[in-house]
Amino acid sequence: MIKNTLLAAVLVLSWTGRAAAQTDPPLEIGRARIDLVFAAAPDEKLHKLVREWVQSCAHAVTVYYGTFPVDRVLIRIKLFEGRGVRSGQTFGYEGAFIKIAVGRSSTPADFADDWMMTHEMIHLAFPSMAEQHHWIEEGLSTYVEPIARAKARNSTTEKAWGDLVDGIPQGLPQRGDRGLDFTPTWGRTYWGGALFCLLADIEIRKRTGNQKGLEDALRAIVNGGGTIETEWEITRAFGIGDRAVGVPVLRELYDKMKSTPAPVDLDALWRQLGVERHGGETKWNDSAPLSAIRKAITQAD
Repeated sequence: MIKNTLLAAVLVLSWTGRAAAQTDPPLEIGRARIDLVFAAAPDEKLHKLVREWVQSCAHAVTVYYGTFPVDRVLIRIKLFEGRGVRSGQTFGYEGAFIKIAVGRSSTPADFADDWMMTHEMIHLAFPSMAEQHHWIEEGLSTYVEPIARAKARNSTTEKAWGDLVDGIPQGLPQRGDRGLDFTPTWGRTYWGGALFCLLADIEIRKRTGNQKGLEDALRAIVNGGGTIETEWEITRAFGIGDRAVGVPVLRELYDKMKSTPAPVDLDALWRQLGVERHGGETKWNDSAPLSAIRKAITQAD
């Protein structure tokens, strides 16, 4: 996600100002419209795969948020020689816009394994923040992406929790940490933000008897107009989310983590959730005290 407004404007104009080699009929997801354009024409097989992939990712985001977060988004696909997906970026300047690169030789398995398009689409579902709060924008996409894909059955619960167990330790505070608002390292921005989201999700569920979760707070923010096309203060977004779930978890956790390291015992947390990770495999302990919360977080709709 590009934060500098002038840079974002230049990049968006440079990508959208040139005539596309191929403009597709729009994709529809609920009442939302996805305009898909290619910088160069793909072959028929790749064209079909890309459209299915974009639709599938949009479905996962819609499952998590209850609606696609913006009424319209332009997605521009650049092709490169090779396989896979890379170089995703999302903008909110003068309308929602995602640019991403796809390999000409990509296979169905490459698209099934991809996380990047879902990650970028999740950026659409939160207001643009001041630079010091970039961690919540990237942290949300990092946390919600595997969960949304699991809930939509685009991936598995084992993959979702395995990604979190493997990734979140990179977000723990290191020596000299000054809190999420004042430690803009890669680890704290992406995985520190994801840790904040996980802790918020668990605490909301604890306090509401597992009747509400982080997605309820995030849905309220989107429904209140808080998308990438707007610029908000972080306290405004968290206030809307807290009111929606009926407990002030987001604001309390933000006050705790914004300017102090706030370390977390992850080994103890995984044990409480009943997540066991051994040799790259994820297994469950359903007798763990927070196993019901773990199940609710990734339960398929």
